[in-house]
Amino acid sequence: MAGYDDRDGVIWLDGKLVPWRDANVHILSHAMHYASSVFEGERAYNGKIFKSREHSKRLIASAEALDMPMPYTVDQIEAAKNEALKASGLQDAYVRALVWRGSGEDMGVASARNPVRMAIAVWPWGAYYGDAKMQGAKLDIAEWKRPSPETIPVHAKAAGLYMICTISKHKAEAKGCSDALFMDYRGYVAEATGANVFFVKDGEVHTPLADCFLNGITRQTVIQMLKDKGVTVHERRIMPEEMAGFEQCWLTGTAAEVTPVGQIGDYVFEVGDLTREIAEDYENLVRA
Repeated sequence: MAGYDDRDGVIWLDGKLVPWRDANVHILSHAMHYASSVFEGERAYNGKIFKSREHSKRLIASAEALDMPMPYTVDQIEAAKNEALKASGLQDAYVRALVWRGSGEDMGVASARNPVRMAIAVWPWGAYYGDAKMQGAKLDIAEWKRPSPETIPVHAKAAGLYMICTISKHKAEAKGCSDALFMDYRGYVAEATGANVFFVKDGEVHTPLADCFLNGITRQTVIQMLKDKGVTVHERRIMPEEMAGFEQCWLTGTAAEVTPVGQIGDYVFEVGDLTREIAEDYENLVRA
């Protein structure tokens, strides 16, 4: 399979569709040196992007958190995403919207004089965790921790926040795992490298309070789905040792969708009825 830089098709770049292989930026783009970029990962089902406006709003909020004035409104972002999706010819696809500080007059830490740019790429992407979708993913426990809100804008979907995710996932994969679970700076259970985590005990659901990491759009969707079904959901701080008492576990994310978890470190979970039910309900919702 060709690399992501060597494909047919087009990418929406700064207001126009350009050939995929020509969607390039200068080596002195500020984002490449100082991580001044934010992004959204979205999925289209049957030709429609799920929760599209929510993602567009969050993209703008993330850019503002990094002091990058967005050159596009929500409606303009929506139009651009739909244009890119239509041009791809795909019905089921992954949609990546990226906003970054480009090259310009500034090449130090400050970049106020550099343009804010945006691109949207669309491509096919199957199950994020492969066959774990059915069997249950195996997770390592990361050595890094999610940082304090006093140190970084934790609720922005910013590229720089994923540095420890890449390191942790590489180490997890080297151990035969699909992903890694982070604790936060206080030692509480936080999230996986690109997905939120849920646990089940005695028919009730427990999920970490999103006070120092991204409150995922899929996370919010699944919480509401559970409440609509009459399932009690506890959003709270969870200590790592509590995982020994949980019966089921799953991950949520745009790429991950709803993925069962069979093991985290030494803690083992069953792929139980509620896990399968919520995964099926989510699949039905996004394709409705």
